[in-house]
Amino acid sequence: MAPRKAALPKPLPEGFILTDTEKKKWRLGKILGQGGFGLIYLASQTVDTPVAADTDFVIKVEYQENGPLFSELKFYQRAAKPESMHQWKTSRNLDFLGIPTYWGSGLAEYDNLKYRFMAMDRLGTDLQKMCDKNGGRLKKATVLQLGQELVSMLEYIHEHEYVHADIKAANLMLGYRDPEKVYLADYGLSYRYCPDGNHKVYKENPKKGHNGTIEYTSIDAHKGLAPSRRGDLQILGFCLLHWLCGSLPWDNVLKNPAQVQDAKARLMDNLPVSVQQLSVSGASTDEVAAFLCCVKTLDYQQKPDYQNLRKLLGGVVKGKLDFSMPKGTAGESTSNQQDPPMKEKKAGRARRPSKAKTAATEEDEDKEEEKRKSKPVPARYLRGPPPSKPQAPQREDGASSAAGRSLRPKRVPPTRYEDDSESEGDDEDDEEEERARPTPIPACYLRGPPIGPRNQTKQRHELERRYWVAEDLTITGRPLEGQVHPQRRNHLAANFDTEETRTDPWETSNERLVYHGEGGMYQQWSNSGYRDCCGERKESVLKSPKQEAGPSQRRGLLTWFVNVGFVLILGALLGVCLSAFSHF
Repeated sequence: MAPRKAALPKPLPEGFILTDTEKKKWRLGKILGQGGFGLIYLASQTVDTPVAADTDFVIKVEYQENGPLFSELKFYQRAAKPESMHQWKTSRNLDFLGIPTYWGSGLAEYDNLKYRFMAMDRLGTDLQKMCDKNGGRLKKATVLQLGQELVSMLEYIHEHEYVHADIKAANLMLGYRDPEKVYLADYGLSYRYCPDGNHKVYKENPKKGHNGTIEYTSIDAHKGLAPSRRGDLQILGFCLLHWLCGSLPWDNVLKNPAQVQDAKARLMDNLPVSVQQLSVSGASTDEVAAFLCCVKTLDYQQKPDYQNLRKLLGGVVKGKLDFSMPKGTAGESTSNQQDPPMKEKKAGRARRPSKAKTAATEEDEDKEEEKRKSKPVPARYLRGPPPSKPQAPQREDGASSAAGRSLRPKRVPPTRYEDDSESEGDDEDDEEEERARPTPIPACYLRGPPIGPRNQTKQRHELERRYWVAEDLTITGRPLEGQVHPQRRNHLAANFDTEETRTDPWETSNERLVYHGEGGMYQQWSNSGYRDCCGERKESVLKSPKQEAGPSQRRGLLTWFVNVGFVLILGALLGVCLSAFSHF
């Protein structure tokens, strides 16, 4: 049964002999470590004696069906041969190129299982352990020097038709003999972007999106594009920013690749400010911001200017790498764009009381807390009517200031706590509200609408006649008792029965209105005369109720007597007729 491709291989016995494709023999020693899909053994070209603990070689072993080792092997066979690397360093006048040396490879079989192996230089610890030791950060000079050396490594790899596609601290190894040298290892995700000089075309493939290490993978890789040179340089820029600051803006959303992609896109869109504001104490990020700005201008198939990129990182820096602790608290950032987890931790520490806090300070805080708890809610924000207040002062017209509220339905106010100052303030507000309300006018002072023009409607005439015509005035000889407003009728009757001074506003002004029913006209009358609806003044023909009775009143009395006489005569005639019929 074939083994699972993702499983680590079954260990080979110590002392097992392997033969590579060039017929060189290798003896396995103890297991030194393991990768994602393989095991790493100490190895030696001396097969007759056990492998020494300080050997200079290692062999990486995986199942034959696994792909990462095959990809890495092809890279070394095509691009990292010792003679090719020596020629490159000579042409570029380089003393060191941080790419491990490839020494051979081949296939092996043990216990019915097939293995693939590759022999290479032994390396020391990885850079990730150094970062963890220093609290996640490295000194700025060390970061810039690493950046320059990595640009040179990538230039060599790119010129040999490959890209690394997985740059990170865990894949940067310190030299075993010289810890000051750094090597770019693990080419399991390396990709031949330009086979035989033909660059891969731009083609997004969502099914292959987000490939690589999520913290540093390029935006192109998030879109599913094939790895390219600009993608490698963008990954390097994210790594430099992480080593310099100790964190990245998207550290809190690593479980969601789409959110990581959006965060990276925002960072690249807002350059250089988005990177400059991530600067930490004692180490600015200006150089990294300039580096990423340059990378942003590259097209998918464009060749980068490696010399300019090294200059943006400070030029060529020689000397030993300093992996000591940087100054300042590890991970301390002056940026406003700190990752949310760090903000939460700091906020949590700020909320905890200090052990050195004095008792007086604690009492003050308790008092402040008690004030916050007992602070009443303003009355205007509470539902229901305001609390009961003293009787409002009476106004000159006798109407109460609370008359407007007397018609409201009474509701029980909610239970609450308030101080006297707020109650007084509420009283003042209510009084101002009452003063602003219109005061009802007593009915005795209602004068009704003004006199209208000739073309007023019948409804208007009826309304004015109801309020304005006096009871003692007649229209075509008929009284208007049923058509006079009750209040007006009562008031006039009181005035007719007494000799006291009249209080009717129309009597005090010596003016009245007369409506002539047949002609539909109003006339304004006074003691000295009257004006018709056109304003023409006429002599007075009306008298007040206490003046002498006019002809119209005498004519009415005469008519009454005539009617009574007519009834008597008619009754006598009827009696005569009845007596005549009785004789028959």
